[in-house]
Amino acid sequence: MTGRWRAPSRAAYTPRVTLAIHHVAVQCVDLPACERFYREVLGLPVARRWPAEGEAAGQDRSVWLSTGQGSFLALERAEASPASAPRAWRDGLAGLHLLALRIAPAERAGWEARLAAAGVPVVHRTRWTLYVRDPEGNRIGLSHHPEDAA
Repeated sequence: MTGRWRAPSRAAYTPRVTLAIHHVAVQCVDLPACERFYREVLGLPVARRWPAEGEAAGQDRSVWLSTGQGSFLALERAEASPASAPRAWRDGLAGLHLLALRIAPAERAGWEARLAAAGVPVVHRTRWTLYVRDPEGNRIGLSHHPEDAA
């Protein structure tokens, strides 16, 4: 075995199962700044806090933010910044490329105004999605695909 993933035979897919996103975790050097961004700018409510232990006692180790329907975004405290600068739009590198959150098409203009008021620049736009960066440089999309905005 080469260590590469191999698709199972077609028979292995029966019976079909339904999968949904349980949670996505983002490691953050500046956890309070990331929490403020996701909570205050994007409006995700805090679902749970996990306290740090040891030397970091009194701080959060992780903050879980609800994304609806039982799923959540886990912001996890990181100890070191990534060695590289924030990733470019479609840079071709392997790894997490984007966290996209669903918005209603009729809310797009309101989201643009909200982001501008918070000083968060939209770094790229498509017909269906607004792209911003969180305080750690991660790409975040606000998308209403496949529906067009009003």
